[in-house]
Amino acid sequence: MISALMWPLLIGLLLSGGVEALLSPRPRPFWQRGLAANGVHAGSWVLLFGLLVLLLQRPWFAVMVFLSLQLVVVQSSNTKSNTLNEPFICHDFEYFWDAILHPRLYVPFFGIGLAIAASSAAAVAIGAFFYWETSLVTSEGASRFLISAFEIIAIGVLLLSFSIPKQPAITLQPTQDLQCLGLFASLWAYGMALMRSPIPTPEQSPFYQLTEVAKAYQDAQPLPHQTLPNPALPNQSLPNPALPNIVLVQSESFFDPRPWCQEVDANLLHHYDTTRTNATLHGALNVPAWGANTVRTECAVLTGIAPSQWGARQFNPYRTLSRHPRPSLASALKAAGYRTICVHPYLASFYFRHKVIPQLGFDHFIDINAFESSDKSGQYIGDQAVARKIGRLLEDDDNRPLFIFVITMENHGPLHLEAPSQATLANTLPNAPWPLPGHLRDLAVYLHHLSESDKMLASVKNSLNNAKRPGLLGWYGDHVPILPEAYTHFTPPDSRTPYMIWSTEQLVKDSEPFELAANELGVQLFKQVFGHDMNSDVIKAEPEPQEQE
Repeated sequence: MISALMWPLLIGLLLSGGVEALLSPRPRPFWQRGLAANGVHAGSWVLLFGLLVLLLQRPWFAVMVFLSLQLVVVQSSNTKSNTLNEPFICHDFEYFWDAILHPRLYVPFFGIGLAIAASSAAAVAIGAFFYWETSLVTSEGASRFLISAFEIIAIGVLLLSFSIPKQPAITLQPTQDLQCLGLFASLWAYGMALMRSPIPTPEQSPFYQLTEVAKAYQDAQPLPHQTLPNPALPNQSLPNPALPNIVLVQSESFFDPRPWCQEVDANLLHHYDTTRTNATLHGALNVPAWGANTVRTECAVLTGIAPSQWGARQFNPYRTLSRHPRPSLASALKAAGYRTICVHPYLASFYFRHKVIPQLGFDHFIDINAFESSDKSGQYIGDQAVARKIGRLLEDDDNRPLFIFVITMENHGPLHLEAPSQATLANTLPNAPWPLPGHLRDLAVYLHHLSESDKMLASVKNSLNNAKRPGLLGWYGDHVPILPEAYTHFTPPDSRTPYMIWSTEQLVKDSEPFELAANELGVQLFKQVFGHDMNSDVIKAEPEPQEQE
């Protein structure tokens, strides 16, 4: 029994180190890691080998299954590093289930051909090992098999119990931690950090205090039986005219590519340029995401809580918010009498938004079910369809100011599933050759959708201008798009995205740009509405924008 298990155990341990070496970026060699990190690697292998042997009764079959699963994690990590500048961490295991529920958002980045080939090879290998390898229960007896399997499991548990507490503290910089600790040790470290990470308190959100400011306006709101003034009667005035309608747009993958790539048409974002020139506040937004992980930026903007305050929970804060609601921009505006609506033309359950959005203070969540298939532009509901929805919401006034938070989808990848159109190149890449070289194909698709976002911007401004109340428009990008081939050719762009706040009443000419962190944007938008009545202590407690050089 010992020889039947020992050789697969030792050879599998060596092979697991070889599979880990396929990671990019590659971790340090074992001899350059600490004893604790190596102990976690060995303990993980021994424990999982023992569990698989107990389940499968065939040691070499267990080795093959383990290495296949490890290879899936390694390939997933390499794909994530290539597209999102971040390797696989413990939090990402839940995305395997998301990949089954939303395959379009995940599998194409892994590679459809590779996914099919790997699945087929695994199925053949599983069948072969299961057929040719004899069960240890049959050859050695059930009692000896169970004792040996549980002994291996116990050794793995002891190794992990000794090694995990002695690991160095992680930096919460996934690439750095992976390189320092290796795959298994970093997965355990992030998992333990997630379990131990405290949940930010409600008081840590600036909207905890700002809600009191908003409540002061509630008494000034008109009574339910009062109606908006008749435009035909010039002597009437709007009840509480200081409260404008607010539209805050989180534009999917929105950034200005022109400073980064000189080949992009200079007039691509005409409406964006005009709006930025007249914005009350604009500049670069430091966002905690690259290429994806939209909810990191979304959470920061809505709650005002910085990513660092979430600790290890920062990588998917919505999982925590789905169970522990916190004050937000929406709940603060709701306290002032605003009707609060979130518009997201995708499945409401994605990222737990069907639970999170109501808990953040939104009265109504409009998801993909409110749109038609004809509203699609490319793979997703188009930005102009979303703009029309916003316009209809602004027209349907019930005598309360309206706050609409919009999460767009049109620019979402994977971009390589769409073919670029030669007809659109004149407005996006006017000097590009046709057929397009590889590094321009996804970029051309992205730029076309980006121009649709620009048209959406103009449409939303027009709707705000036509509403009975004054209006505020906040606009920002959640992260830069996934364009690995273009980034390799032109070098990666700045990870920051643009933001701006524009008013129908307060037009500013060529104001100086100010840099903000994502968690400061919602506060700044709030100040545009209530800042003139906020006492100095509350204002001073909030971070001020830093002027850009």
